[in-house]
Amino acid sequence: MYKAMKRNAKRVEAVAYLRTSSAANVGADKDSDRRQRAAIESFAEANGYELVDEFYDAAVSGADPIAERPGFAAMLNRIAGNGVRTILVESPDRFARDLAVQLAGHDHLRSLGVTLIPTSSPDFFIEDTPTAVLVRQVLGAIAQFEKATTVAKLRAARQRKREAIGKVEGRKSWAELNPELVATAKRLRRRSPKGHQRSLRQVANELAKLGFTNERGVRFSASSIASMVSA
Repeated sequence: MYKAMKRNAKRVEAVAYLRTSSAANVGADKDSDRRQRAAIESFAEANGYELVDEFYDAAVSGADPIAERPGFAAMLNRIAGNGVRTILVESPDRFARDLAVQLAGHDHLRSLGVTLIPTSSPDFFIEDTPTAVLVRQVLGAIAQFEKATTVAKLRAARQRKREAIGKVEGRKSWAELNPELVATAKRLRRRSPKGHQRSLRQVANELAKLGFTNERGVRFSASSIASMVSA
């Protein structure tokens, strides 16, 4: 049991592992990595561990095999080189949300003599009784199910919004960014009463004279004009 180990443990070197699934939760203004780091540091301080390094997989899915994660691969190289044999992670699903990946990843670490400790449930990967194994599998399956359910709900919400407004994600169009630009481009492209119509390049030239340029400050390409006037 972990508690028995804790009473007898001396200060042990460990590395911290953090993972965030969505790129939307990565950044200085987000709290995912701060929350994970605080939980790991608090656990280490209370239980006699000295954190000697930290590895972070930002915007990496919990279903990705551990060998395919840049941060985790770098951590394994660090462990192989300096003898640290303990990894602290905030929770089991921060290690891996997919049950198969979680079990296979833990088995691989155990074969290397590495101990993985989730701070929210320190005994999670330690006990090998049939009951403990079943609990790990059930909790892993629940985490996997919750992730799949969340993904499905978000996908359905995006689809509903797409059907309602026509667009949900991706780069904003010039019509959204600069309606005046698009209106001017369409006006310049429109045929005159005599049937004359400016070419796309001529429209781009006229827009430049009026001060309308792209994000790099240069004249729009013909393809960009084409997308504007066809919107």
